[in-house]
Amino acid sequence: MQSSRTTATAVALAAIALTLAACGKGQGGAGMQGMGGPSPVGVIVAKTEPVSLTTELSGRTSAVLVSEVRPQVGGIVKARLFQEGGYVRAGQALYEIDPATYQASYNSAAAGLAQAQASYTAAKLKADRYKTLVESGAVSKQDNDDAQAASQQAFANVAAQRASVDAARINLGYTKVLSPIAGRIGKSTVTPGALVTASQTVALATVQDTSRVYVDLTQSSAELLKLQKDMATGKTGRATSAQVTLKLEDGSIYPIPGRLEFSDVTVDPTTGSIGLRATFNNPNGVLLPGMYVRAVLSAGTAQNGMLIPQAAVSRDPKGNATVMVVGAKSAAEPRTIVAAQTIGDKWLVTEGLKPGDQVIVEGLQKVRPGAPVKAAVITAQR
Repeated sequence: MQSSRTTATAVALAAIALTLAACGKGQGGAGMQGMGGPSPVGVIVAKTEPVSLTTELSGRTSAVLVSEVRPQVGGIVKARLFQEGGYVRAGQALYEIDPATYQASYNSAAAGLAQAQASYTAAKLKADRYKTLVESGAVSKQDNDDAQAASQQAFANVAAQRASVDAARINLGYTKVLSPIAGRIGKSTVTPGALVTASQTVALATVQDTSRVYVDLTQSSAELLKLQKDMATGKTGRATSAQVTLKLEDGSIYPIPGRLEFSDVTVDPTTGSIGLRATFNNPNGVLLPGMYVRAVLSAGTAQNGMLIPQAAVSRDPKGNATVMVVGAKSAAEPRTIVAAQTIGDKWLVTEGLKPGDQVIVEGLQKVRPGAPVKAAVITAQR
């Protein structure tokens, strides 16, 4: 009986000892964790510097020269003289309209001119004779006046007939429809045998000179006013270049820079935007009329710009941009900033930071607000 009690007591004491040992380990672990050192982080030192600002605007391309080819005389199209989609020269014949009726009109006008010239020759000879005879009294003064008037009338008739010949020659020439400009020609809207009329509304084809292209852009008037205000107050320096860089639909950069030509003087009342136009050389025909592009334009210089890596910036639940800085007593401190725009892989910060602030860019996942940190300055961003 005594032996059983002794055994039970020993077991109980052993259980208590194990429990105390376990508690001691837990407290010791917590104590060691609480004694851990500050988290190592990488920081950059905020500084101000002049930063070139850009603005990105959307737009579409268009050819510098566009000509819609239309007939200037009516008739039946006898032939199409070009390859659709090919290159045509200025003055190259594109269509031939049946010239038969216009050739007949020209021949008739030429015959009328010959007849008028013959009549003028006879009238002038008679007028010259009468001019001599009237001095000797062989003919009356009235007969001489009539002869001189008939000569002048015949001369005027010659001029009128010559004008008719010129008009007939022009119309006959119009039976060959020529390209007004050099460039790429699109599809034909008519085929041989089609009836066309002078100055019809539907173009026979369209020729576009794409060696240079326009890029028409739009910018909101609010953005323009803000930019003008920043320039007036000295916050932003004026742009020193009108050079424009083009981004294509696939995200690639067009290799040839363009130039901003002009800004419109009227705000579109339906969109509240202002039109801009840039020109680009297009020697290889990469830019096609109607392409959607994005243009990057210079918008001046921020004299006291501050650039922060994008990896250092996060958003709070309200959408405000925030960063972690090394605050008092080397503790992590959240800071709300104003990130105006991206410049490459960095944010341009206009408010919330001052020169000398240490912004945490590495080790952010290890720190919480108020936690101690051990900062190491990163001299070159990795």
